[in-house]
Amino acid sequence: MGVPQTTLEQWFVLQTVIEKGGYAQAALHLHRSQSSVSYALSSLQERLGLPLLEIAGRRAVLTEQGQALLAQARPLIMAFIQLEQRAAGLTNGERTQLSLVVDSVFPKRQLFSALKIFQQQFPQTQVHLTEILRTEDARQLSERAADVYITTLAPENALSGHWLLDVDFIPVASSKHPLLQLSASLSGADLARFPLITIADRDAPRREKQRLDAASSWTFTTVEAAVDAISVGVGYGWMPLERVRSALDNGVLCRLPLAAKTVRQTPLYLRFGAGSNTIDHTVSTLAQIVMQEIAATSQ
Repeated sequence: MGVPQTTLEQWFVLQTVIEKGGYAQAALHLHRSQSSVSYALSSLQERLGLPLLEIAGRRAVLTEQGQALLAQARPLIMAFIQLEQRAAGLTNGERTQLSLVVDSVFPKRQLFSALKIFQQQFPQTQVHLTEILRTEDARQLSERAADVYITTLAPENALSGHWLLDVDFIPVASSKHPLLQLSASLSGADLARFPLITIADRDAPRREKQRLDAASSWTFTTVEAAVDAISVGVGYGWMPLERVRSALDNGVLCRLPLAAKTVRQTPLYLRFGAGSNTIDHTVSTLAQIVMQEIAATSQ
C-alpha cells in the first residue's frame, strides 16, 4: 500500500470552501489567510491530477470528480473529528463508557429524555443500560458492578445515593373484563375470583413464588408482557400508572373501582456503584440529569 499523497487537512479545507461558498468565507471560518486556503486546494488538486473546484458566478462549486471524491472523504473527516473529540474528553477525565442499571418500572419517558441530554453533553461516552425487576437484592445488584443504579433498594447513606421518586401502581383490567360488571366498589372477595397478573423475576425467592401461587397469580417477567396479558383479559393487575396511561386514555384498559386503597406506591432510589473512583464527573453528571428530569416532570 502506497503512502498517501494528500492530507486530511486539505480535504477539510475543500469541504469548508464548499460549505461556506468561497475561499474568503472559508479562510474567515478557519482563521487562516485566503492565500493559505488557495495553496492547500491547489496542492490537493495537483497531487490528485484532477480539477476538484470551479467558479460558478461568485461561488466555488465542485466538479463532477470533486463531488465523488469529497463524498468519500466526508466520513473520514467526521471520524477524525470524533477521534480528536474523544481524546479531548479523555484528557478532561471523561469516561469512555458507563453502566446503568434501572428498575423496569422507572418511567421510560424520563429515562430516555435524560439519556438524550447526557448523550449531547458526553457524545463520546457509551452507556450500557440494563433493566432489572424489583426482586433483586443487594448482593445481586453488587454483582452487576454498575456505575449508577435506579432500584427499589435504599442506599446505605446519603453519600451512596438518595430517594428519587415514588412510582404509582393502580389496579387495572381490560375494559371488557367481568370485574367491571360487578359492584361499584370491588372487594377482596370479588378480586379473588380472577387471576392476578404480577411482575416477578424468574429467579424470585421461593417464598415469593409460593405467595403468588396461593393467590392464583399469573407471573410475567416484563411490564410490557403483563400489560398485554391484562389488555386481552387474562386477569387484572397493579401496573405502573405511567405505563398504562395511554391504554386508559384510549379505553383498552379501565381502572378498577376498589373499596380499599386504589393506589400503591413503590419508591425508587438512585444509588452509586461501590468504589472510591466511581463517582467521577461523568457519573455525577448523569445522576444530576436524571434528577433534573424527574423534578421537571413532577412540577
